[in-house]
Amino acid sequence: MKSPAFRKVVCPALVAIAVTAVRLPAQTALDWQQVKSRFERANPNLRAARMGVDELKAAEITAYLRPNPDFTLSTDGTQLSRHDGVWRPFAGTQLSPGVSYLHERQQKRELRRDQAKEATAVAESTYLDQERGLVFTLRSAFVQTLQAKAVLRNAKDNLAYWDRELGVNRARFAAGDLARVDLNRLELQRVQFESDFETAMVNLRTAKIQLLMLLNDRTPLEQFDVTGPFDFRGELQPLEEFRAIALEARPDLKAAAQSVELAKTSHRLAVANGSADPTFSAWVTHNPSFNNPYDYNTVGASVSIPLRIFDRNQGEKARTQIDIGRNERLRDAAQAQVFSDIDSAYWTLIQAVTLLKPYQAKYLPLAEDNRNRITIAYQNGGASLLDFLDAEKAYRDTRLAYLNLIGAYLTAAAQMNLAAGREVLQ
Repeated sequence: MKSPAFRKVVCPALVAIAVTAVRLPAQTALDWQQVKSRFERANPNLRAARMGVDELKAAEITAYLRPNPDFTLSTDGTQLSRHDGVWRPFAGTQLSPGVSYLHERQQKRELRRDQAKEATAVAESTYLDQERGLVFTLRSAFVQTLQAKAVLRNAKDNLAYWDRELGVNRARFAAGDLARVDLNRLELQRVQFESDFETAMVNLRTAKIQLLMLLNDRTPLEQFDVTGPFDFRGELQPLEEFRAIALEARPDLKAAAQSVELAKTSHRLAVANGSADPTFSAWVTHNPSFNNPYDYNTVGASVSIPLRIFDRNQGEKARTQIDIGRNERLRDAAQAQVFSDIDSAYWTLIQAVTLLKPYQAKYLPLAEDNRNRITIAYQNGGASLLDFLDAEKAYRDTRLAYLNLIGAYLTAAAQMNLAAGREVLQ
């Protein structure tokens, strides 16, 4: 049994802690730069690709290593039978320790180093290109979350507006100014607003789940939120400026150009590998069987040069020469793909802006004004219930179409960033 003092002091404190834990505020909403920073730090696919680049950097060390010298120890002269009745099996044994070293000519080691470095450069550009694609996926998920939030706010506003209208019409019914059947139809119409609200809520949760998956984050959905401008820019840079940015910044185009240089270095290395590399050897011999006591210890040296008569690395020379041309064609194809991506994204943006401008300037105000006028007319008996419902539906559809168009514009902006190779539109 706990003492009364314990119950009076500790129990209220525990209750206060529990209430505070329940009322903890949600996590601060993250903007785009914060989301991108978290993604770069935590996304497992991106981190694995970065490790692949680090592996190639380690391979540069191996490529520039010198050949190891060889050490040999040979013996000869050991007796296998007696001589003059005396058996001295080790008396004539000679020991010959020696060292040999392969000397690489034609700068093979330097070419291997250059080849490894250029392979690392290609891998780094490929990594940046993979990051570019993943950032586009992240940006698309971020835009979908912003769009889902905007649609949810719109659904809340529509539901709140309809509840106010229901309150007015219930008062009219109570005053005898509205028939029961009309009130019932208005009450039934609320189902559509509730359905829109629940659908928007599910879409927002789904968008957050996709975003959290890309961030490799386990934050509860209720504590995770993002923020950012959900709007469009009416003016765009000229198409040629986007093309120039892409030609300079696209990592896949850079990787294609680097692959051409890598192929050229590989061809020079293939030519160098067709040359003969001499092996220098030196040894010391201890031979106590010589009659001359000053000849017990001798030294020797040799040079071994392979005769490259048949195998001069002809096949590898031809293959690497062809590979240069193949990579040049791939570079041209990558450049053509850059122009195609930029043009497609640009005209998609133009179409979105062309549709959004009249929506913002004309159709949205017109739909709202029409709804308000018909609402007042219906409340005063100047419009039918069908007109009132049609006006409300037209406003809801117009507003939703506008939000979806902004989402399409922001997705097209992300597509333009993907095509340009860096963020040119926020």
